Amino acid sequence: MVVTVNNSLTLREFLQLPETKPSQEFIDGQIIPKPMPQGKHSTIQGDLVPAINASLKPQRIARAYPQLRCTFGSRSLVPDVSVFLWENIPRDAQGKVLNTFVIAPDWLIEILSPEQNQTKSVISYQLSVIRCKF
Repeated sequence: MVVTVNNSLTLREFLQLPETKPSQEFIDGQIIPKPMPQGKHSTIQGDLVPAINASLKPQRIARAYPQLRCTFGSRSLVPDVSVFLWENIPRDAQGKVLNTFVIAPDWLIEILSPEQNQTKSVISYQLSVIRCKF
């Protein structure tokens, strides 16, 4: 479902709105609610994050994050799984991971149900997307 917003709504204004459940994304001036995850989706997501982190985190190659808001350019996305190369993870002066990620993920994983429009999802993100279909 796409909710068209007033053209005067900016990314900054969107980011000041309260978070919702399920999350909403801001793409090309539109607020787009994400579908509520269900059993199969949550199972795949729950297995992917630890599997990626078990393989890549110990060597400090990359790290996976579930449902992390990433704001960059004119977009604010909440991918099912965001993967960042180790050197691209936003950190403070003490080396601690920041709460706000104002950067595009290196990998973006979206788990699509059979009824979701795959083409629209990929075109909306226009990033390197790894699609998981169940």
